Amino acid sequence: MSKFQEIVQSETPTLVDFFATWCGPCQAMSPILDQLKDKMGEKVRILKIDVDKNQDVAAKFKVRGVPTFVLFQSGEILWRQSGGMELATLEQKITSAVK
Repeated sequence: MSKFQEIVQSETPTLVDFFATWCGPCQAMSPILDQLKDKMGEKVRILKIDVDKNQDVAAKFKVRGVPTFVLFQSGEILWRQSGGMELATLEQKITSAVK
């Protein structure tokens, strides 16, 4: 948990993907997140959290469905949304939320 806190406290925006290995929409988001990383590069960090292996973190952020995306910057939640989405939508949400 302390490593997680250290990462989300960063000035670099961090998109946390709460996912599960058994979740179809989560698996569908994986290549989209790879494309997002290629497009945005160093502007955003992507952190994948398996809710089954990290139940304490998932509970702390009240993750009730997967995938759930939470965007952090300097320890603050800037945006969150559950469910799959297209690359353009995800990129737009991140860009408009970042300070």
